[in-house]
Amino acid sequence: MASAAAWRLYMANIRRIVMLETARPLAVRREVAFSEAVYAGSKTVEGVRALKAAGVEQISRIWDQGQIAVTVDPEAAALRDIRPDVLVDAILAKQNLGTRLSDAPLVIGLGPGFTAGEDVHVVVETQRGHHLGRIITTGSAEPNTGIPGSVAGVTEDRVLRAPGEGEFLSSCRIGDRVEKGAAIGHVAGMEVVGRIDGVLRGLIRPGTWVTTGLKIGDIDPRGDVSYCYTISDKARAIAGSVLEAVLRTYNR
Repeated sequence: MASAAAWRLYMANIRRIVMLETARPLAVRREVAFSEAVYAGSKTVEGVRALKAAGVEQISRIWDQGQIAVTVDPEAAALRDIRPDVLVDAILAKQNLGTRLSDAPLVIGLGPGFTAGEDVHVVVETQRGHHLGRIITTGSAEPNTGIPGSVAGVTEDRVLRAPGEGEFLSSCRIGDRVEKGAAIGHVAGMEVVGRIDGVLRGLIRPGTWVTTGLKIGDIDPRGDVSYCYTISDKARAIAGSVLEAVLRTYNR
């Protein structure tokens, strides 16, 4: 969701974008996640490139190159120096981990855990359904159901979760076709087994330490490999709402 929002803003010619990341991002849909720049130094999503910045001093240089900056800063300490016009909290933690109205003139929270008018200015609905992408200026998004959104009629069965705690190991790659019952990888000697046929649309990096129940992969039952490398309909809708919220504020 964060990468989709950054991509949409960039494509709307809002080019001074910096993404604050953890030291070990846990993105599942890595082929469309700018957070991969933390590991690889750069990442391109649908023609837009992001570069890793070693610190605040490198961010402006990356902007001068016409690219998105990604920096490891889980505590958001860089906000004091950057002083952004817009802050988008796209952590999707289902709770507010410390974002405040005072962080920027416009603060946008994605999904549940925020209250518009209290800790953010705007909330964007992330729940699939009739209200997906709705801009909320008073109140909160719908509560988290814990049930993955339906893709081709499949919900929980398309999600791969860690069967225990330990290092996730796998020789599979995003874009691979997998069959129901096949082992996608292992955690602490326990198999991670796919429950449907489809294409492996997302998978966390092998070698990552995971906890029991953590989402570590996503099988797309539609079987179209190209979907692995493009932003999803849900993420694109939410990103459009982020752009609208920015334009409501600054394009008057």
